Amino acid sequence: MQPDLERAISAVEAALAAAKKRGASAAECALAHSRGLSVSTRLEEIETVEFNQDGSLGITVYRGQSKGSASTSDLSSEAVLIAVEKADAIARWTEADACSGLADKALMATGYTDPELFYAANQSPDYAAEQALACEKVMLAADPRIINSDGAHYSSHCGFRVYGNSHGFTGHYMSSRQSLSCMPIAKEGEKMERDYAYTMARNPALLNTPEAVAREAAAATVARLGARSIPTCSAPVIFHSDLAHGIFGQFAGAISGGNLYRKSTFLLDHLGKQIFPDWLSIHENPLLPGGLATSPFDHEGVATKERDIVTAGVLDTYLLTSYAARKLGMQTTGHAGGIHNWFVQAQAPQLDADLAALCKRMGTGLLVTELMGQGINLVTGDYSRGAAGFWVENGEIQFPVTEVTIAGNLRDMFRNMVAMSADVDPRHGVQCGSVLLADMKIAGS
Repeated sequence: MQPDLERAISAVEAALAAAKKRGASAAECALAHSRGLSVSTRLEEIETVEFNQDGSLGITVYRGQSKGSASTSDLSSEAVLIAVEKADAIARWTEADACSGLADKALMATGYTDPELFYAANQSPDYAAEQALACEKVMLAADPRIINSDGAHYSSHCGFRVYGNSHGFTGHYMSSRQSLSCMPIAKEGEKMERDYAYTMARNPALLNTPEAVAREAAAATVARLGARSIPTCSAPVIFHSDLAHGIFGQFAGAISGGNLYRKSTFLLDHLGKQIFPDWLSIHENPLLPGGLATSPFDHEGVATKERDIVTAGVLDTYLLTSYAARKLGMQTTGHAGGIHNWFVQAQAPQLDADLAALCKRMGTGLLVTELMGQGINLVTGDYSRGAAGFWVENGEIQFPVTEVTIAGNLRDMFRNMVAMSADVDPRHGVQCGSVLLADMKIAGS
């Protein structure tokens, strides 16, 4: 991996030098590379073995405030020079945009420390197959009602990112990620159900064992047997921690610069306003060593830093690239490329010890463990998705639920959050526990 990284850094620097030689007023170049393998099994037989190696160099050339971009997956000197030439040719014909250009030089990520995102891992097909087969074997034997399998899957990938620009900044970091998952199919009577479980980490030593993943998947699948719809109603809803991060992902989209300057978000002009209850805050830590969404700099080379996104329910900041910031008359927040390690925090007494305690607090309502479809409109905030989960009464799960739709508006959903539990799911860039909402419309039978 190291020789590849050194070659990539050289290619980025060569592209920038070529752009300068052609008379560009500014330029920026990024190169991402990944390699690894994925192995899938089904019914304890190897089904697929895939090797992946992806990478490309993208160059953007500026002539004043006109820009052109081109890319190449060939890192030979000739191919890089051709890409620069193409980008420069486009820049010569592109209309000037007063907001285009590099991020400010003073914001570049100079002197950053190793983010500790790379861990060596066994990437042999034999090892990957061994992990997937072991997982599926335990899964199929876990319960007599498990009669089939949608397979097990093990993957291991590593790579790096290099970014440089004509400010003289060149930065890079390596990363890795491993995962293991399985999906059993269970049958009771004439009806079948399926569910899944997975483990994911940068460090392979932090993965759950194949046996643990198998047992979790089997238990989740068997628990869904006998699922039925419920009558249409309005009721409290809990989003399980494995899904709750998605609500805050929609929030991130609603406060992103692109949607703000296009006026295509329901949270337009909400900076400094109350959006969530006062017991909820969101903190971002881009520099967390080994974090799944850690990055010492964003896709424009801007240094990332810890910041509060929401404090006591009040929106503290938008998420801005340099272009969006100029459109809005503000400064970039280092979010070109996305968010970095969000931690959604709740204050007592709205923080429950676990999911069981949150169900007790809810009393009667729907615990959602699966969502389907993409019925979300960020312009209006309207939210409507297919769902499955469990009906809860008197704080206890009564029966599994399927074939329902939950609906509301994100503005109301944010404001009507009642509590959160401490069952944080660490497998996402947004880390939060399960979330209880006071009321949603549930369309069923």
